Amino acid sequence: MSKQLSDYAYDLPRELIAQRPLERREDSRMMVLYRARHAIEHRQFRELKTFLGAGDLLVLNDTRVLPARRLSNDGAVEFLFVERLGQKRWKSLVKPGRKMRVGATAKIDNVTLQVEEITDGGERIVALDKDSDLYAGGSMPLPPYINRASDDKDAARYQTVFAHAAGAIAAPTAGLHFTTQMLSEVPHTFVTLHVGPGTFLPVRSDNIAEHRMHAERFSISPEAANSINNAHRVIAVGTTTVRSLESATGADGEVLAREGATDLFIYPPYHFRAVDVLLTNFHLPCSTLLMLVSAFAGRDFLLGAYEEAIREHYRFYSYGDCMLIL
Repeated sequence: MSKQLSDYAYDLPRELIAQRPLERREDSRMMVLYRARHAIEHRQFRELKTFLGAGDLLVLNDTRVLPARRLSNDGAVEFLFVERLGQKRWKSLVKPGRKMRVGATAKIDNVTLQVEEITDGGERIVALDKDSDLYAGGSMPLPPYINRASDDKDAARYQTVFAHAAGAIAAPTAGLHFTTQMLSEVPHTFVTLHVGPGTFLPVRSDNIAEHRMHAERFSISPEAANSINNAHRVIAVGTTTVRSLESATGADGEVLAREGATDLFIYPPYHFRAVDVLLTNFHLPCSTLLMLVSAFAGRDFLLGAYEEAIREHYRFYSYGDCMLIL
């Protein structure tokens, strides 16, 4: 099987990386992959309902993205506040890291931050001289491949229309295509997985089996679990939904109501127990997300589909088009 990192590489022209969302969410293109016969169709996302049958259920991640990005007053340091650890203590990612070693300070508004600790993953544990909500006045944490600062439009568009439970520092992007109207027309339920800093971290091991995921908090309610277990087909909207469902599936194949954390890393070969169909965006080369989708669709078939998407000028990544894998 494909265990080498280089097996998940592909070349993408930079102009295909979507820098802004389309005017209307539902106008995205949707590449449809038929796993059984290795066939591909080019459709529109608004046609999704035509691929659903009786008893099918969409499962979506209702996490809400936090306005986690802040700049120091002098503009020298960018912070991405991952988590509030307690009164006057926060966990954050910083850029550039060399400016924020242990003991270094920075100021945001009238609050002074000092680095207390640097974790093994490079996150900074910072202490504040006074308690403050650092998300107040923050901006959307757009991914680094979007080469611009976030603006007021991103506050709405880098958020799903069904976002509810605040806690993510990246959007569950497969859900960005849905409008309230579209969602009202299809059977669905929600789970929650708060996308954490691990989504930004590259796989550094040549042997992907050696990679370790950061744990992310998730929850599945009893009501959602019951709906999922009674569905004819479970259509997972996004890789975060897949990881939530697969993390909560028992030996008998039933999805359990759970609240906890998961560090599940899905890569080929993997036997999916809870998910029948996957709706997902196009993902970065050599990313854990691409590996998960490769496990679901088959690596060769998937990368061949990516080559076709490039030829057909699909829009890639967070604000890009999507793929329905049947």
